[in-house]
Amino acid sequence: MTEQRNTHSDRGRIRVTGFDADRVREREPISDWTDEAGDEAVGRWHRGLQRFVRNRSAMGAVVIVVLMSLAAIFARPIEMFGFVIQPLALAPYEPTTILYLQDPTISTYDPPSWDHPMGVDGSGRDLYSRVLVGGRYSISIGFIVVGLTASFGLIYGAISGYYGGNVDEVMMRIVDTIFAFPGLILALIIVAILGGGYWQLVLAFSLFGWAGYGRLVRGEVLKIKESEYVLAAKALGARDLSVVFRHIAPNAMPPLIVLASLNIGTVVIGVAALGFLGLGMDPGTAEWGTMLDETRETLIQGPDGRIPWWATVYPGGAIFLFVMSMNMIGDGINDALDAQQTGVGRGGEE
Repeated sequence: MTEQRNTHSDRGRIRVTGFDADRVREREPISDWTDEAGDEAVGRWHRGLQRFVRNRSAMGAVVIVVLMSLAAIFARPIEMFGFVIQPLALAPYEPTTILYLQDPTISTYDPPSWDHPMGVDGSGRDLYSRVLVGGRYSISIGFIVVGLTASFGLIYGAISGYYGGNVDEVMMRIVDTIFAFPGLILALIIVAILGGGYWQLVLAFSLFGWAGYGRLVRGEVLKIKESEYVLAAKALGARDLSVVFRHIAPNAMPPLIVLASLNIGTVVIGVAALGFLGLGMDPGTAEWGTMLDETRETLIQGPDGRIPWWATVYPGGAIFLFVMSMNMIGDGINDALDAQQTGVGRGGEE
């Protein structure tokens, strides 16, 4: 309560009683994703992580992706600038080693055996070694492309949604133009112009792949920018850059993370598709799609009347296993962060 002091020295002063700042321990959260209780953050990020960990299928998929990534990293020694930074070798042979030149008893398209668990391909190379090393190309391209496109899409969509008006109109018309063409066709055109190669594939899938993230983030920002904590930040004189990247962008992250996790598998399939069409990595490279391209003529009729199923099943199985695992992880993240809140559903699911 308040009371007017009547003494001459305190005349005109107002004293507030019944309030002790030291006893204040709780406050309203500024957003759903930054609330706190005591010293430990237990907001929706923490609850989402707990829900994700309890999802057995998603955690199983995480284990598969981690194992495949580690197998690719430790497949063969890695050397940079003349220094060996990774000396281990899970694969017994280099992916380009022609085995029958070392051992006359080995021939092309030998079936799986104890010495060669996945068999031998049409050029006399060990498929087990090539599948492990091939993960370096497909998996790394997927993560690099999604990292680049999601980051740029976050910035693009946040700026478009925050400023609105003519800025939003122009930026969204650019996105609409990109969506007028299928993403794989755009990637194919870029690779056809620049040629095949690792960084050419990264550029092909990154140059226009950010559009989906930009549109998603823009929609989230349009809702978030009217929140009380954003209006309060503006009223306190915070700069636009600070408001966008300190208050708005972090709260638009949940749907972005869901979409990014799902798109990693999409990029891997796209890279494999270009490789299967002969437009990906250079011929002979141990990339999963390129390996399928080299053996597609054997799908119907193999040498000597045999069909070397192992030459296509193992590279194709690696693609299937990784993409399926990433989709399961994406679904798990979607469920953990609440699909209704993130706005990213698959097939109408919430």
